[in-house]
Amino acid sequence: MKSAAEPVTRGRPREFDPEEALSAALQVFWTRGYEGASLAELTEAMGITKPSLYACFGNKEALFHKALDLYERDKLCYMRSAMEEPTARAVAERLLRGTLQIQTGGNDPRACLGVISMVACTTQAESIKSDVIARRASSDKALVERLERARAEGDLPAGVEPAALASYVMAVMQGMGVQASAGATPAQLEQLVETTMAMWPTN
Repeated sequence: MKSAAEPVTRGRPREFDPEEALSAALQVFWTRGYEGASLAELTEAMGITKPSLYACFGNKEALFHKALDLYERDKLCYMRSAMEEPTARAVAERLLRGTLQIQTGGNDPRACLGVISMVACTTQAESIKSDVIARRASSDKALVERLERARAEGDLPAGVEPAALASYVMAVMQGMGVQASAGATPAQLEQLVETTMAMWPTN
C-alpha cells in the first residue's frame, strides 16, 4: 500500500510531439482535403491514437483549423512579406513566385489547401468552408489595400481598379495550384508567372 508521502501519478506523459503530429496532419489534409481525410489516415500519419488526437487537438474539425493555422504560418508567410515590397508589380511578382515555389519545391502536395477544402466540402462541413472563406477574405483585403495605396502613390494607372486587379492576381495564384495538381510542369507554371507580369498595368 502506498504511503501518503508518495507522489500521486497523474497519468502517462505524451509520447509524441504535438507540432510534428500537426505537421503530419497538415500533409494528409493538404493531399486529401478535409472530408477526404479519414480519422484512420490522420492518426496513422500522426503516429497517435484517436483518444490522443481528441485529447490534444479536439475533434477532426478542430484539428483542421489548427492545420490551417500551421499552413498559413509556414507555407503562406510569403504573402505577408509580399505586402512590404516597394511597388505593386513587385508585390504581385512576390506573390506569384511564392506560389510557384510552393507548387514546385520540396515534397509538399500540389494545389492549395484552401481550394481543395472549399471544393470538396459539402453542407456538412460549412464551418470549414466558412473558415477558409474568411481567411481568404483577409488576404484579399490586404492585397486590395496595398494596391489602393499603390494607385494613390501613382504606382498604378489611375484607371486601374485595385479590387479587380487583386482578384485577378488571386485567381492566377489559385489557378496555379489547380494546374499543378493536374500535372502542370514547373516550366508551364513559370510561364504563367511570366505572362501575368508581362500584362501588368503600367503608367
